Amino acid sequence: MTTLVTGATGGLGRNAVDALLAQGVRVRATGRDAAQREAFLARGADYVPADLARLTPATLDALFEGVDTVWHCAALSSPWGAYDDFHAANVLATAALAEGAVKHGIRRFVHISTPSIYFDYRHHANLPETYRPARFANHYAATKMLAEDVIQQHAAAQDTTRFVILRPRGLFGPHDRVVLPRILHLLKLRGGTLPLPRGGAARMDLTYLENVVHAMQCATTADVPSGAAYNITNHAPATLRDLLDQLLGQQLGLRYRIRAVPYPAMALAARLMESASSMTHREPLLTRYSAAALHYDMTLANDHARAELGYVPPIDLAEGIRRTAHWLREHGNRIWQR
Repeated sequence: MTTLVTGATGGLGRNAVDALLAQGVRVRATGRDAAQREAFLARGADYVPADLARLTPATLDALFEGVDTVWHCAALSSPWGAYDDFHAANVLATAALAEGAVKHGIRRFVHISTPSIYFDYRHHANLPETYRPARFANHYAATKMLAEDVIQQHAAAQDTTRFVILRPRGLFGPHDRVVLPRILHLLKLRGGTLPLPRGGAARMDLTYLENVVHAMQCATTADVPSGAAYNITNHAPATLRDLLDQLLGQQLGLRYRIRAVPYPAMALAARLMESASSMTHREPLLTRYSAAALHYDMTLANDHARAELGYVPPIDLAEGIRRTAHWLREHGNRIWQR
């Protein structure tokens, strides 16, 4: 049978496709960039270009033909943007895929969500999957929760397709387009200085991308209730300062320094940048959410993923950082060099 991977041109999707192909699994990949088709065919994967928020019946049939499993990695992931864009990419697309999966008798649907749904501008440790904030921090978190609601509704309405929700935290590794690019871009703009609230003392979880792929493999085979949700991390919370030292200093050998900045001052700067961006319609360098994520502790409970999915990260944090640095050296870091 075949596994459908959405968001196949993103960091998680590319790692997922590579892992499946290495195991001899047939892969159908999808993304919006039609120019990627030849590259995926050369790697051994079928590729169907599609705008998931505007799927036609014919495109759905093409995506699901012969498919047994869906790994839904696609999403609009950003701290800034218009609500309608997030709703289309995260809610409408998920709804269309979930409905199509049930219609086509897909056996297992693994949906990638986010721990951003927990964030509420407070310190937290060992957050369980059941935690909900009084309000969501941004459009991304709000629409990802709505997407989970869609998954839960389809899970409850039938027993043909089993849905599993994963919430991986702080993804990093080869092909990452979010965490490392933003850090390195900021370093370039600031001449090697990273302004961080509390001097980088915020305690957080990261997850190496290959471990997230392993979690998806666990979710594909584990006998768990349809609609169940699981936190996914590297099971190794650390301070942001220590994580940066391991990657930037020890592994990449970059010269940089951390400058402690009062959080209220950073939050005010972010608010002003957002106000300016509301007129220019360009993403601000810093958002209130991004500033807060650097300030507040947030670590996740992992006992349910361990006990029910059988998920234990096969690559520890230090090795994941080492592999990430090796990949950056091998492929070149354009953000840092340009």
